[in-house]
Amino acid sequence: MCKHDFVYFLVPDRNTIEAMEAPECPVCLQSFDHKSTIPRVLACGHSVCETCLINLPKPPFPRTIRCPACTQLVTYPHPQGPFALPKNIDLLRIISSSSSSFPKSNPKPKTPNSSFQDFIPNLWSHEFFSNWKDWVLSQDTVLLDTSVDGSVSHGKVVNLKVPTNCLMKCLKRNQKVSLFKLGFYRGNDEDRFRFGYLAKAMWVLCKMGDGVLGEIELILRASLMEYRICSACGLWYNEDDDNLYMVCEKRETSLLDVVVVYDVEVGMSSFAMIGMELCETVSQLHDVELVIGCTSLSCFGVDEFGHVFIDLNEVMVVGGRLQKLLIEFAQNDDIKRLVMDAFPSPELLMQFVHKQGVDLESTCVVGYGSDLWSLGCILLGFLVGKSFVEETTDFLSSYTLKLFNGNACDCEGLHAAWLDKISGLLDSRLDSGYESLKKLLCKCLSYDPGSRPFVSDIWKCMRELIISPKFDVTVSMERKPARGSTCHCLLLGDLLWSQYKTNKVDDKKGMMNNLTDETLVVGNDLIEGVCKNSLTCTDLKGHLDCISGLAIGGGFLFSSSFDKTINVWSLQDLNLVHTFKGHEHKVMALVFVESEIPLCISGDNGGEIFIWGIKLPFEEKPFKRLNEEKDWRYSGIHALAADSRSGIFYTGSGDKSVKAWSMHDDYSLSCTMNGHKSVVCTLAVSDGVLYSGSWDGTIRLWSLNDHSPLAVLGEEAPCGSVLSLVAHTNTLVAAHENGRIKIWNKDVPLTPMSTHSSSIFSVYIEGQWLFSGGWNKTVVVQKLTSGDESQLDVTEIGSVAGDSVVTALHYWQGRLFVGHADRTIKVYSAGG
Repeated sequence: MCKHDFVYFLVPDRNTIEAMEAPECPVCLQSFDHKSTIPRVLACGHSVCETCLINLPKPPFPRTIRCPACTQLVTYPHPQGPFALPKNIDLLRIISSSSSSFPKSNPKPKTPNSSFQDFIPNLWSHEFFSNWKDWVLSQDTVLLDTSVDGSVSHGKVVNLKVPTNCLMKCLKRNQKVSLFKLGFYRGNDEDRFRFGYLAKAMWVLCKMGDGVLGEIELILRASLMEYRICSACGLWYNEDDDNLYMVCEKRETSLLDVVVVYDVEVGMSSFAMIGMELCETVSQLHDVELVIGCTSLSCFGVDEFGHVFIDLNEVMVVGGRLQKLLIEFAQNDDIKRLVMDAFPSPELLMQFVHKQGVDLESTCVVGYGSDLWSLGCILLGFLVGKSFVEETTDFLSSYTLKLFNGNACDCEGLHAAWLDKISGLLDSRLDSGYESLKKLLCKCLSYDPGSRPFVSDIWKCMRELIISPKFDVTVSMERKPARGSTCHCLLLGDLLWSQYKTNKVDDKKGMMNNLTDETLVVGNDLIEGVCKNSLTCTDLKGHLDCISGLAIGGGFLFSSSFDKTINVWSLQDLNLVHTFKGHEHKVMALVFVESEIPLCISGDNGGEIFIWGIKLPFEEKPFKRLNEEKDWRYSGIHALAADSRSGIFYTGSGDKSVKAWSMHDDYSLSCTMNGHKSVVCTLAVSDGVLYSGSWDGTIRLWSLNDHSPLAVLGEEAPCGSVLSLVAHTNTLVAAHENGRIKIWNKDVPLTPMSTHSSSIFSVYIEGQWLFSGGWNKTVVVQKLTSGDESQLDVTEIGSVAGDSVVTALHYWQGRLFVGHADRTIKVYSAGG
């Protein structure tokens, strides 16, 4: 500068200062001052007060922090903290010179960010998914044994490495479990899109009615509350038969094994002990407001301490057998065979027959007293033996046939005659010293459920057979008897009866064929096509070697290939409109840059970079051609990325470096970033940060402002070479050669996922959908659902199988573009 040159600084006058609002901290919204809210300048240029910088959450990466104003990741001095950052002297000077001119600022309410509206419809609501995802056991938890009958199977636990919920704590490796079938999904073998394990399980649940879901949740939660109820461990989907099962622990010993048959005489002390255990089990069932109304000895098991518990899976099996016989209008002999195994209460039988369309009128409702009928029948079977079972079989058979014939009015007289016979049999078995026991057991068989005794009354009577009341220290421990209309009968609910209705997911035309929710209908979209099983595929052929990259912009799809060319395809009709030629080596990467003149930049493994102008008509030659310096380590360009706002594009090279090229300065090399120990094969740009992935297994973060290093990821737990990166708002995804995917959400790492069985060559994010593909020739679709703070749920929705290795992915306006090693590009979209 010569002595005649002058520099003029524009200083605001007092009137301008008075019109300004006082500068404030973007975090606490308090005006800056020299004492409590001293402004400190971050690398991005924004100022934040000292106090807020100290109290900000601990940075996830070493020596970095996210600016509260622009969310950009910037360098931060550790451990000195904000005191090592420069004060904003100019800001303090303005504040001090006109502190009285600024109006006092009040905290401004933060405007909520407008939520991103997905153009891909949700298969289920986030609330529904959050409610049920933790109840679904992992795919490899259970090994299925031979099926016992049409509704229940047995299996064993083979894998407990990832317990998905607290119910899993009751299981042990190699423990036997019983599985009750809830519903099934029948897919189409011709579908291009194959839904994943969790997606199928969730969809079976999603198709069930509220009644069924309520009962399933009631059983699962009851298992957590009462130890006398055999624990339901969760839900498990069997890929072999496409059924969703409820998994319950299976104990080795059942009550049938202890008390073999009813014709064996039982001593009174043994009878009393069994009776007390049964009463305690039924009482705990009522504590969780569950009623059965039809049980057999097979429904009860015995644990290692001799305590009796109830197996709800077996209860549903017994109820299903009864239901099946009545649905088929079984003959008298068939019903007799059923009653030999169970003792359904009269009111339950009446409800079963009523559900078959027989018009019946009765004031008897199924409630807590219905379980007293079954309990009384089991106890009388022990005391009286086979004669009781035979008489009861005849009564219930005749009772059921009268119901089917519409003669319900005769049933009460039939019951009175049967009860007289049972009373006589009981008198012949017990002497006068057991008069109270006889009256109580006969009362259990009352026709009116409301006149039956409480469970606690039976329990006290059983205990008195063992301990004299005057020596019983627990005589004052009164249990509140269960009574009222708040109970739920499992055998009358939708869980059992919907097995013969439409709750099964058996729609061959597609999983979402019958949905009427308008929020799930979006025109011409990939996922909509998936849901309707109308997914179409278009093959783009034009390359002569492996596809190496895909980019979209300006209304065109650009594809690079090892055949040294870049093809340009029209997105309107998917026709090939032009081919860029000129590379002398394999084209390894390309990127589209939105600028005044749109650009396509391509790089090859010989180190040449071609800049192509995207305007019609297309030119045959690039308007700019660059070369990297070569040395003995050199193996060409492996990755490209661009920041259109700053006018810089980046190359990842075989010489382990990342280079920045200025598009505003005749495409000159402006910076070289070193740090990686091997080839830089993937790059991504997002929110002021450049991410570089390398064969050395690490990801390095660089500031876009000054290209300074910010952090290194992957050094502490390497997963092999990083082959692909994608960054979207607060999410970073890295794909590795060992088939694992690592995700960072808001800078917090999630548990790595083994999504593929081998190398993943490409990943892509669009909204909440994550696509990945690689060596196993399959594109996996996962859904990313944000929770509170840094929580992110990752759910595998399904996959699209291909014929060749997946080498490149892109998603645009409802269409998925997949580049393959066999020279083809497949375009998946919704069909007509």
